[in-house]
Amino acid sequence: MTKVAFLLANDYEDSEMKNPYDSIVEAGYETVIIGLEKGIECKGKKETVSYLTDLAVADADASDFDAVIIPGGSAPEELRVNEDVIKFVKELNNKSAVIAGICHGPQVMISADILRGHEVTCYQGIRDDVKNGGAKYINEEVVVSQNIITSRTPKDEPAFIREILAKLN
Repeated sequence: MTKVAFLLANDYEDSEMKNPYDSIVEAGYETVIIGLEKGIECKGKKETVSYLTDLAVADADASDFDAVIIPGGSAPEELRVNEDVIKFVKELNNKSAVIAGICHGPQVMISADILRGHEVTCYQGIRDDVKNGGAKYINEEVVVSQNIITSRTPKDEPAFIREILAKLN
């Protein structure tokens, strides 16, 4: 069965977690919420949803997963400075697993140094960071570049989810 990780820390953009998560679950994929620690509650910045982490990233084995989704908001800033997060994302990229980030989610990909040579979109405020990370920035609702899927904001979630599901199928 296809196994999808969601990388999460506090202050993520609520809908950027909830809508992809619900869609992945509804499609029948196994989901695992990975945080900096196991069993901690991560709250969205608007506090409309919260999730308990199933697994600490230090205990996550990239070989067990087919995809990772990184919601935006402020959470990616906290995640990107954790060496276990970076190692996990790099290992997933090395096996060409799907790596999807929306809004500020690509910040984790920048820190993992996996964007070089890819076309990417993101929240406008980090477009220079994406370019400095070696990617070509494209201002579109969703951009698919090999195994990497990126979107800009909550309004782009339908396209983001559509492309993730298409890659998983």
